[in-house]
Amino acid sequence: MLRLEGRIANHDREFEGAVEINTETGLIEHVGPRTGRSDLDLAGQIIFAGFGDIHIHARDDVSQSQVYKEDFRTVSAASIHGGVTHVADMPNNPVAPVDDARYAAKERLTEASAVHVTLYAGIGPETSPLERHVPYKAFMGPSVGDLFFSSQEELERAIAKYRGKNVSFHCEDPEILRESKGAATHEQRRPARAEITATEFALKLIEKYELVGKLCHYSTGDGLKKIAAAKARGVRVTAEATPHHLFFDDSMLREENRLWLQMNPPLRGREDRLALIEALKTGLVDYVATDHAPHTMEEKMEGVSGVPHLDTYGAFATWLMAEHGFTAMDIARVCAYNPGAFVREFLPEGMGKGFGVVEAGYAGSLTILDPKTPMVVRREAMKTKCGWSPFEGYTLPGRVTYTVLRGKVYGADQGTRLWKS
Repeated sequence: MLRLEGRIANHDREFEGAVEINTETGLIEHVGPRTGRSDLDLAGQIIFAGFGDIHIHARDDVSQSQVYKEDFRTVSAASIHGGVTHVADMPNNPVAPVDDARYAAKERLTEASAVHVTLYAGIGPETSPLERHVPYKAFMGPSVGDLFFSSQEELERAIAKYRGKNVSFHCEDPEILRESKGAATHEQRRPARAEITATEFALKLIEKYELVGKLCHYSTGDGLKKIAAAKARGVRVTAEATPHHLFFDDSMLREENRLWLQMNPPLRGREDRLALIEALKTGLVDYVATDHAPHTMEEKMEGVSGVPHLDTYGAFATWLMAEHGFTAMDIARVCAYNPGAFVREFLPEGMGKGFGVVEAGYAGSLTILDPKTPMVVRREAMKTKCGWSPFEGYTLPGRVTYTVLRGKVYGADQGTRLWKS
């Protein structure tokens, strides 16, 4: 039995207490008042249900052609470093998981990861739903990989086959991207109107085909109004925000960092960034999801889009607390409870009630933050195989001290198991 005592933060309350995890079952067995007995000294720290990053790119598939960037083993190491206890991996691989056989083959590769991995299946112009119940991803416009659509009509023909399914959308309108491809900068080539137009169409599809919809890595303040209106009329839609769209904006771009901070969708204006932060705080945006995209430093200098974030997930959460007044309950909601709710229906047997709450019956996976001890982000400390971070050189106000995976305690900095029953 692992027993931890301290300040506990759930999405609906924060309290002093003790949590006991059965190290045989990997589940939380009891949550109650403090008694003065704890296997770790957690003074000044906050105990959260394990954080979940529901939008990553592990780069691992049966082709093994992109594992020089990342694989499920290094995803696991970076996740532990960042306090992330479960992830959901996107399907835009060279051998994309678009049918049951390919999905199962990729799923076997996830066994190399200590953190739990949920897999999205891909939707393309010629795909059909899997036999098993899984989440899906639709890339509305060109991105990394081959799963994307060239028009709204082509996308709707495909989505019609997925009625009632859980579908996440990368919202960039392909026709507007084609019109803008000759613009001077990456940000101008992928303008905000491409996201807003795609948002309108995605919301229409979600409503028309009764999807459980999610809008990925949202970036535009004006688009948030569309999401709010859809939620108000009962459309089943949620939205993600990434650390880069919350921390950086296009006013921060310089010649020396422009390629490092290139991603799809690109950075927007300061007003967009502040609107996203407010939407995340109030609950209009539901998740901090990183779009972890581990490209090599050489690829970044060649103009490849995407940035890695798993290593800094938990430390970034302390920035939201220190700089923007997020409470521990706010962080529990957007980093633990909501991600846990998203993956719950896709979890295998033996995971109890799933992730996201410090409560008996849930997975004994925890994220423990020290919100007051700053962390300087250094390249050499990163566990991701690509070996860099967009936060390099920045000081984040707090850090992850321990990551607990189903009762096994890992020191976040070392990535090694520290406590044994």
